[in-house]
Amino acid sequence: MRRALLATGVAAAMVLAAACVAEEGGSEPTPDTVTLLTHDSFDVTRSVLEAFERSSGIRVRVLRVGDAGQLVNRAILTAGNPEGDVLFGVDNNLLAEALEADVFVPYASPRLDSVPDALELDPEHRVTPIDRGDVCLNYDRRWFEQRGIEPPSDLADLTSPTYRGLTVVENPATSTPGLAFLLATIARFGEDGWESYWRALRANDVLVTDGWESAYFGEFSGAGGGEGSRPIVVSYATSPVAEVVFAEEPIERPPTGVVTSSCFEQIEFAGILRGARNPEGAERLIDFLLSRRFQEDIPLRMFVYPVATDAELPPVFREHAVQIPRSLSLSPDAIAAGRRDWVERWTQIVLR
Repeated sequence: MRRALLATGVAAAMVLAAACVAEEGGSEPTPDTVTLLTHDSFDVTRSVLEAFERSSGIRVRVLRVGDAGQLVNRAILTAGNPEGDVLFGVDNNLLAEALEADVFVPYASPRLDSVPDALELDPEHRVTPIDRGDVCLNYDRRWFEQRGIEPPSDLADLTSPTYRGLTVVENPATSTPGLAFLLATIARFGEDGWESYWRALRANDVLVTDGWESAYFGEFSGAGGGEGSRPIVVSYATSPVAEVVFAEEPIERPPTGVVTSSCFEQIEFAGILRGARNPEGAERLIDFLLSRRFQEDIPLRMFVYPVATDAELPPVFREHAVQIPRSLSLSPDAIAAGRRDWVERWTQIVLR
């Protein structure tokens, strides 16, 4: 999401082969090394990471292994004999599956005092919340203004003839935001209503792409002057902030709007992997990920929100971030129990 592409505007492939690994900080771990296993969207200001390395005497080795789904799958396959010491990037949509596989060991950071209780989804502290954000419908303000059409205000609006052929979404089987959007529709319409909703979307000419990049940069008409033809896309609540930050010329108003009632909350966690070679260093790295310095680095690096209540947001977030009154959500256990079946049923309805 991903978010790294949103932040940089770089058209790079979002879904990598599971064997593809990017490394930083050297190829071989040493006794003073902590290896962080993470997804492709992880980003941190180098000076922030170096300050932690100097103060702790620990060298951080970063291994990026694709998207969140690939990351969790690798951790499950190597449970007990992990590729790293700490995993960052398991979200609430994949959390129960990882916990069931006994991937992590408990650790309660002293910095948890700065984290709202509602974000701590595992009472055993096998994972620690690090950031949060929302997957939402985005729309191209100019497209709707030029045509005198009101943009959608609810998920149900997308099935109206007014919005026929206007929406592009991502495949939940291959895309993290695509999965979040499917879960949003299940949370909104319930087990008895979500399939009918997707049948109506298909009848209303919804377009499906494999990933966020092809949807946002390829099919969406916004994205700061995109060449696509569809003015509604599944993206993030922070898309408008990124558009302001990376605009070639200063802009007063983001070109993209957010349908706030459509948003599905994502919480990202870090945890110490069972069998970690450097468990003491791993604990210190978890503490660092919750430190105020790292937490305040998160917004403009990964375009999500810090979880620490003492972390200050940058001015551009305070000015342009969209406030979500109430995010849609499902419990990790409900997602774990239903995810595979829901995705298969979605595939039958929408793609076959």
